[in-house]
Amino acid sequence: MAKKKKRRDSATYGEEEEELHNQDNGATENNKKIKRNEEQNTKKSRIRTVSIAVPGSIIDNAQSLELATRLAGQIARASTIFRIDEIVVFDNKSSGMYDSRVTTAGDEDGSESGSPFLIRILEYLETPQYLRKSLFPRHNSLRFVGLLPPLDAPHHLRKHEWGPFREGVTLKEKTLSSVGTYVDVGLSKNVVIEDKLEPGKRVTVAMGTNRHLGADQLRKVVPFSTPREEEGLYWGYKVRYASSISSVFKECPYEGGYDHTIGTSEHGTIVHSMDLTIPKFSHLLIAFGGLAGLEESIEEDDSLKGKNANEVFDSYLNTCPNQGSRTIRTEEAIFISLQYFHEPINRTLQNAEV
Repeated sequence: MAKKKKRRDSATYGEEEEELHNQDNGATENNKKIKRNEEQNTKKSRIRTVSIAVPGSIIDNAQSLELATRLAGQIARASTIFRIDEIVVFDNKSSGMYDSRVTTAGDEDGSESGSPFLIRILEYLETPQYLRKSLFPRHNSLRFVGLLPPLDAPHHLRKHEWGPFREGVTLKEKTLSSVGTYVDVGLSKNVVIEDKLEPGKRVTVAMGTNRHLGADQLRKVVPFSTPREEEGLYWGYKVRYASSISSVFKECPYEGGYDHTIGTSEHGTIVHSMDLTIPKFSHLLIAFGGLAGLEESIEEDDSLKGKNANEVFDSYLNTCPNQGSRTIRTEEAIFISLQYFHEPINRTLQNAEV
């Protein structure tokens, strides 16, 4: 009898121990989940951006539509190679609004010049090839884009490639169940997203790991920034217009604005790239001038009257000292400068993570 009781007590103890073990496992899983969420939120808050500002007037110096297109293509390539998040195209005006319908006077074929032209080419090249026909109607400004080398950015996926995210465009076609919206993401079949959206809208779709493309597999639309926040993927650049150099700062889309700004000029301070220290930043802006430099843009801006470049920017640097040519074209300056800033920016980002 005593032995039976002992066995029963032992069994009860074993059940209690197992229950405690399960509770511990559950608590551990919850703790892991909380930690993962905290890490993800921290990662999102740590996303730092680099923007460049370029004058639209550089297009007007090109001698033909083909050369203007190639110039814009160089800026797009440089921005993609060096992982630029935002390109701001600015004019030398004190006020004004950009209208995508603005064309050069007297052109019946809809030819553009300056900022509208540059913005159109930059946006076209950033868009994955399989979306361009849907998002960009035929336009004279796009006549020579076929001559440009592709950006080949991570979001420019081929038809046979699978990725955790894809860019897509919403379609008119109704789904069989009348739930959600069909989206063309450049695969053999269209996918269905949960949301009901109007046709012709560009969206970023979370594809997940399930490669089944049936209408019963609903996908989710996520913000454009999600691929970078969750996977660390460079996902292209955004293009913004500013009517003046001061509007570049005032209309900054990031909360808190740009916390460090750099102007580039042959009249700037000479600091070797290896000796340059860029302070910790959330949103960095690097500005380039046109034919007459940033000085002219500042002088023509009523909001900045009486100020010199050193007062407008946190740093004003000469990124190509001892140049052999009397002039460096803006598209050349962008490549030279982004290479010059590449290591200092990386050092700052690495130190910020510590």
